[in-house]
Amino acid sequence: MALFNNFCLSYLFAILLTCLILSADNSVRASENDPESITKIGQGVGHVMNIYYCYSCGYRKVFEDYAGIIQQKYPEISVVGANYDPPGLNMYLSRLIGFGKMILIMCILSGVNIFAWLNKPQPAWWSWCLENKLYACMMIFFLANMVEGQLVSSGAFEISLNNIPLWSKLETGRIPQPPELFQIIDNTLQFSKMDLPKSNFVQ
Repeated sequence: MALFNNFCLSYLFAILLTCLILSADNSVRASENDPESITKIGQGVGHVMNIYYCYSCGYRKVFEDYAGIIQQKYPEISVVGANYDPPGLNMYLSRLIGFGKMILIMCILSGVNIFAWLNKPQPAWWSWCLENKLYACMMIFFLANMVEGQLVSSGAFEISLNNIPLWSKLETGRIPQPPELFQIIDNTLQFSKMDLPKSNFVQ
């Protein structure tokens, strides 16, 4: 039984280490607004379309699909994608919860009584966590992940062309259909007196 518990704890530690690496990768994605880490599709030099999307909502694939069809119809437009950081303190609070989650799990796995450092009596729930390390770590991990996901999930899909806003999912509540997005792009280009070479793309 002791061997099984040691195996489970080792397995859980490996999972936590993997999650730490993934969290670092997500932090890089969260800073995709930097020019060095921004995602670009297409090499057009005339115009730049920015699409800020909610990465945690699974909109990366939607961005890639839209970038492809926009590049097909407007080869002179560079499509730039980046993660949309949630407003206010949500991003910072999410990172704080993630950091606190890892601290708690490490304390439980090492059997450290953090309340002794605070000169406080050890509560019953912490005693339970120390006695049931595997279940306690899994519970803290999944609950914290759920809260983190809610905090950073913005649902955004914001589109702009040459810093001119074209579409906001936060305002409309939906992602535009390709034909209506094409119409908006055409109107914006005509209004701005930007001439792009016509393509044979079937509308």
